[in-house]
Amino acid sequence: PPTYGNCNSNSRYNRHTKRSAITDKHTLTHTPTWINSGLFLSNVRWGGKERKCPPALIKYTRGLRLSKDEVVLWADSFDVLLSNKCGLAAFQAFLKTEFSDENIEFWMACEEYKKIKTPAKLMTKINKIYNEFIDVKAPREVNIDFRTREVMRQSLAEPTPSSLNEVQARVHSLMEKDSYPRFLHSKIYQDLLDMQYTHCHRNSV
Repeated sequence: PPTYGNCNSNSRYNRHTKRSAITDKHTLTHTPTWINSGLFLSNVRWGGKERKCPPALIKYTRGLRLSKDEVVLWADSFDVLLSNKCGLAAFQAFLKTEFSDENIEFWMACEEYKKIKTPAKLMTKINKIYNEFIDVKAPREVNIDFRTREVMRQSLAEPTPSSLNEVQARVHSLMEKDSYPRFLHSKIYQDLLDMQYTHCHRNSV
């Protein structure tokens, strides 16, 4: 198939596996089918019928490639889902349909924050995250308790790479217990499980 950016953070997701997800009907015994979603969607064949690819995924999966085997693995655990670029994109698209995508965007911002090395950049980034997600007047406020919010507020004076660990863990736990089970039964995930192949093409206009 055409080469696109790899969705994997771990090469084991590329291997052919025999796994089952929610039901036995999704057991895989075939060579992985690549889902190419990087250009403009044409037709998708699901269950023997041509349908449209989930439109919510187009924005988030542009330029990525995905095998059906990987999609099955997302049901193993929440961390497996988050460690896969396409899985993260699909979960983000799902949360957007529930108007709670601020949770995954905060989690992603925390991951970026932990990679920062210089104190000045840490200070800038943590204040940006606080103002966008943590402050009670934040435009994309995440749902955390007062104590956790206060702990983070106090860390603004002298931020370290681990300053966001506690609040990130809280939001991670919330998504894992609440949003992740619903995602596994969502139309977005079930459509990806049922997808046999997609055909994408460049816009000729």
